[in-house]
Amino acid sequence: MALSGTGLFTPAQSITNDELVASFNEYVRRHNDAHAQAIEAGTMQPLAASSTDFILKASGIGNRYVMDKDGILDPDVMCPRLPERGNSEISILAEMAVAAARDALKAADRKPEDIDGVLVAASNMQRAYPAMAIEVQEALSIEGFAFDMNVACSSATFGLQAAADMVRAGNARAILVCNPEICSGHLNFRDRDSHFIFGDVATAFVVERADTVQGGNAWEIVSTKLKTKFSNNIRNNFGFLNRTAPEGIGKPDKLFVQEGRKVFKEVVPMVAEMLVAHLAENGVAPASLKRLWLHQANINMNDLIARKVLGRDPEPGEAPNILKEYANTSSAGSVIAFHKYNRDMKAGDIGLLCSFGAGYSAGSVILRKLH
Repeated sequence: MALSGTGLFTPAQSITNDELVASFNEYVRRHNDAHAQAIEAGTMQPLAASSTDFILKASGIGNRYVMDKDGILDPDVMCPRLPERGNSEISILAEMAVAAARDALKAADRKPEDIDGVLVAASNMQRAYPAMAIEVQEALSIEGFAFDMNVACSSATFGLQAAADMVRAGNARAILVCNPEICSGHLNFRDRDSHFIFGDVATAFVVERADTVQGGNAWEIVSTKLKTKFSNNIRNNFGFLNRTAPEGIGKPDKLFVQEGRKVFKEVVPMVAEMLVAHLAENGVAPASLKRLWLHQANINMNDLIARKVLGRDPEPGEAPNILKEYANTSSAGSVIAFHKYNRDMKAGDIGLLCSFGAGYSAGSVILRKLH
C-alpha cells in the first residue's frame, strides 16, 4: 500500500498572537470593570489577562489561520461568524475538503475517475447527515462509496489505515481521505488556558496500491498501528441531544474543554511507548528514522515524545513543527507537517507519521519513500 499524494488548503485569513491577546485582554478588562464591586468584595475572582509570551512558552504557537477573523477578534462576539448555507450550496467544510482534495489528486497524478472511495476523517463535523464525504464525492464527480469518520485528532491516521485496509482487500483501487477542520468553531475564546490553541485548515491524501503509483513523491505504507484508551480529559459535549436537556445549553462544556496537565502527563508516555513498540514490531531501529511527523498539539509534548522515541534530542528539522504558523489543527496537523517536510528525503528513507488526541486516541504510520 502507498500514500501517493497529499494536499493542503490554508484559509486566507490569519490571526497573530498579538491580535488574539489584544482581543482577549479587552474582553477581560470589560468583564472585570462590569463586576468590579463583586471582585472588590471578594465574591468573584477577576479574570486574568493573557500574553504572547505565555502562549508561546506554553504551546509554541505564534499564529493561526481561520475561516473568519473578525468575529473571533470582536470582544463582543469572540466566535467565528460563518453564515448558514442553503441546502443547494456546498457546505463550508466540504468546500475546504474539495480544495485540499484537488491538490492531493494532482500530487498523486490521479483523476476523479481513478478513485473508488472518499473518507472525510476529521474532529469537527458540522452535521450528522448527509455525510460530508458523500458531498465531497459528489463535488468531485467520484463514483463508488463515501463515509465520514471521527476519532478526534487521530482521525487522519485512523482514516489512513481504514483506506489502506480497504484497498488491500480489493474494495477499491484508490481512496481519497480528507481532513477538513474548522477548529475555531468549537474553541472557547474566553478561556485563557485554551483561547490560543486551534486554527482552521484542510488536508487530503490518496491511498492506493504501491504497484499502481503514478505520482512522483510516493510513500510505501510499511505498517500502521492504532490505539484508544477512554479519557474525559479532552471533551466536547455539544451534540443533537443537547436540546433534550435545555438546562445545559450554552454551558462551557459544549465547547472544547481539557485538563491540560493531565493530558500531558498521560498522553506523552502512552504515545511514546506505542511508537517504540510499533517500530520494534517492524524491525525498524529508531536511529534509522529520518523524520518524525508528529501531531501538532503542543511543542513541549512533541519535543518530549521525539526525545523518548529517538533516545536523544531531535536534530533541527528531524521532527518538524508547524505550530508557530498553523497552531493546533486537530487531525490535519501531522499531515501538514508531512506535506511540507518530506520532499528532501531520498528513496528508501523511513519516517514515522503519528497522531494523538481526545479519546484518548493515537495512530502510528511507518512510511518508506518509494521514489
